[in-house]
Amino acid sequence: MENNNAFTYQYSAKQSEEVARIRDRYVDREESKLEMLRRLDSRVRMAGKIPALCIGVIGCLIFGVGMCFGLDVFGGADWLTLAFGGAGVLTMLPAYPVYKRLSKKEKARLAPEILQLSGELMQG
Repeated sequence: MENNNAFTYQYSAKQSEEVARIRDRYVDREESKLEMLRRLDSRVRMAGKIPALCIGVIGCLIFGVGMCFGLDVFGGADWLTLAFGGAGVLTMLPAYPVYKRLSKKEKARLAPEILQLSGELMQG
């Protein structure tokens, strides 16, 4: 009589990939130069987007309130239409200059590091 108490289990290929992905999230690894370059480039491109979007969205919401007054949703008052509409437009106007200024400032700040990393990667 043979006593076979061993338990074996084999993962399928799909399960092995999932296990490897989960394991990779928890393994500390050093960032490569290419990954660092990508991260810095992303920071430069995203620098002004969030503040500019916030300014633009707030301006659009104010402008929308003005449209509601103009369409008699809140009760028509022409002066409120002009006041809110104008305030919304004036709030939206600086969104693009804010984006350009912040992006330019971040680009100037990170350019030396990006150029150094890209030079190292292109040589070696």
